[in-house]
Amino acid sequence: ARSFPQNHNNLNLSFPVVQSEIKFRPIRVSCGKSEVLKSDLMEPEAERRNLYSPIEPYNTGNLKVSDVHTLYWEQSGNPDGHPVVFLHGGPGGGTAPSNRRFFDPEFYRIILFDQRGAGKSTPHACLEENTTWDLVSDIEKLREHLKIPEWQVFGGSWGSTLALAYSQSHPDKVTGLVLRGIFLLRKKEIDWFYEGGAAAIYPDAWEEFRDLIPENERGCLVDAYHKRLNSDDMETQYAAARAWTKWEMVTAHLLPNNDNIQRAEDDKFSLAFARIENHYFFNKGFFSSDSYLLDNVDKIRHIKTTIVQGRYDVCCPMMSAWDLHKAWPEANLKIVDDAGHSANEPGVAAELVAANEKIKALVR
Repeated sequence: ARSFPQNHNNLNLSFPVVQSEIKFRPIRVSCGKSEVLKSDLMEPEAERRNLYSPIEPYNTGNLKVSDVHTLYWEQSGNPDGHPVVFLHGGPGGGTAPSNRRFFDPEFYRIILFDQRGAGKSTPHACLEENTTWDLVSDIEKLREHLKIPEWQVFGGSWGSTLALAYSQSHPDKVTGLVLRGIFLLRKKEIDWFYEGGAAAIYPDAWEEFRDLIPENERGCLVDAYHKRLNSDDMETQYAAARAWTKWEMVTAHLLPNNDNIQRAEDDKFSLAFARIENHYFFNKGFFSSDSYLLDNVDKIRHIKTTIVQGRYDVCCPMMSAWDLHKAWPEANLKIVDDAGHSANEPGVAAELVAANEKIKALVR
């Protein structure tokens, strides 16, 4: 049995205590080695923070959402469980099997899908009819197709942007939000990463990204890359896509991750990733104002939300998570002090799993 001194910081007494009024009586405890002592003084069982084991989908499909685009989707976990939709980053990044591991497969009905032009969705790397509002509409079409009344939304990086846009458009369909690596797609965020701010931290990788563009076109690198990623010459597109993608993959982890960096050499992946991402940034996210997502926080203020942010996130620096936190203090902000941008960094992954566990406890 434990006893605390009067000034122990776990005691938050709202009434005065007079030392002479406190009486102690001895507690005799007897238990064998295999027995567990439970008392009101013991800490509650710690929440789960480690990733779940890999699982496979129990069904997959393709949903035609326009005359141009067809989306790949999949479901895993518990078919009768609490539905959650995973919104991948990029835009253009696509989903991966590891994305399923943030969720308890016995509790959650886990829905993953590849956004327009990304992953297994077709046509590949297509920019036609590909805007934020097209994707918001696609999420609703998928929800209706799967006959889901409402669902939890989980998104990181660009996925956090899309999650905010979707939930602000359909707040009555969202049971909870878990957001990671906040990206509000404001000009200062684009300028930080693509116009020289992050070069202060990664000057070596930055020069490789910058030097693909002739010096006389470096006034706006987003524009210069847009020209090359939409060139009639496929080799020009591929070269620009590799450079664009490598810049992001190099900076996505606090410590270098060679497997991630090597993804830039996959021309199919990098073309969709770079073309679609650049298309969205060139068009300012298709938002009507620079502060659109912050201006519309009131629409979702009631939704139970956790924000997970790596303090040393170079791709989506913490200023955006902090601005969102100030506009939305009801949301729970978790800062991971030893992490960068990637959801796969240990501290970030742990907080994401814990956030899902907290929502799980509320839903039960």
